[in-house]
Amino acid sequence: MTALAEHNRARFDYQIMATFATGMILKGFEVKAIRARRMNLAGSFAQIRGGKLWLVNADIPPFQAANTPKGYDQKQTRELLVNKKELLEIARELKSSHLTLVPLKVYDSHGVLKLELALARPKKKSDKREAIHKKESKREIDRTLRS
Repeated sequence: MTALAEHNRARFDYQIMATFATGMILKGFEVKAIRARRMNLAGSFAQIRGGKLWLVNADIPPFQAANTPKGYDQKQTRELLVNKKELLEIARELKSSHLTLVPLKVYDSHGVLKLELALARPKKKSDKREAIHKKESKREIDRTLRS
């Protein structure tokens, strides 16, 4: 299970409540681009529309520009594959508490690309400062222990 693309700031900007894996509907050249680690998840999110789960604003640049179909939109909305039970559970969580769906990473699982999604709550500025402070203090402790 190797991570092919990660949303680096997701864990910093959001408090993760629950995670789950979904499949994605992709074209062949998009799969090649993702396997070449060219996908960007920054600024992307997932939402439920029309009884389906969609990944919005994920950037997948063409693998080979010359072989890409004309009119290809890198940031097009892509359908995510979840079963009905999971979709209803996600919808219930989104309505009851003010959470959002944030993609964390795309990984290869036995030859199939999967997207790890998280139900997350945005962190407040003070929480982010606290996380930075903890990280810096841990670095300092590790530095002193090494020497």
